[in-house]
Amino acid sequence: MSSAYLLVSHGSRDPRPEIAMQQLAKLVCNKLPKTHNALNSEHLVGIAALEMSPQPLHEQIQEFAKSAFRERKPSQNQNRLKIVPLFLLPGVHVMTDIPAEIALAQQAIGQDIIIEVQPYLGSHPSLEKLLAKQTAAIKAETWILLAHGSRRPGSKETVEAMAASLPAVAAYWAGPPSLESRVTELVAAGYKEIAILPYFLFTGGITDAIAASIEELKLQFSAVNFQLAQPLGASAELAELICDLTDR
Repeated sequence: MSSAYLLVSHGSRDPRPEIAMQQLAKLVCNKLPKTHNALNSEHLVGIAALEMSPQPLHEQIQEFAKSAFRERKPSQNQNRLKIVPLFLLPGVHVMTDIPAEIALAQQAIGQDIIIEVQPYLGSHPSLEKLLAKQTAAIKAETWILLAHGSRRPGSKETVEAMAASLPAVAAYWAGPPSLESRVTELVAAGYKEIAILPYFLFTGGITDAIAASIEELKLQFSAVNFQLAQPLGASAELAELICDLTDR
């Protein structure tokens, strides 16, 4: 049996996340055990985007599957395409949109290639360690874990649990409580050093907007020292977590 891997992200008009995804795919490819795969003596790892792409996701999946297994003939052991959703929250994209796109792709491809969806990135228990590593590098009295937010009921529980483990308080870019409201609460409580950790994969348009928002908060609360940490980014540690998810 041969396996190929497709890392699926949200997608962005900003070119930086795609560049980071390409870097991450290379890191994942280097970490996967090559001896277990017969595809050109190495694992094939590709990237795809749910949104902001010229093609819908199911067509991206079909193209990658055909490319990955082009030299493989149907056999007793079916080829497998493992899809890893690189999402941090169990929102609508993870629970509804991606499974629907995979179903369309599977119907078009047939049964010679079995498509399997792996657990989403945010479900990995060691993700907390990567975030804690970033907070350890910055000295602050208190932390805000700033996530995008999701319209799916119950998705905030994941962020709240992650924030509590750091420890930090949670805020959301696309819903309440907002970054400004959290900062206002913390300043009222007497904090003078506040650090913000963006709960995002890569630098992009939203993280730029977060940085601009923090500059405005500095003007509003001139007595407070604000610091902004970096999002997760393409790293060997993150690639390790993704490799682990491919075996689940």
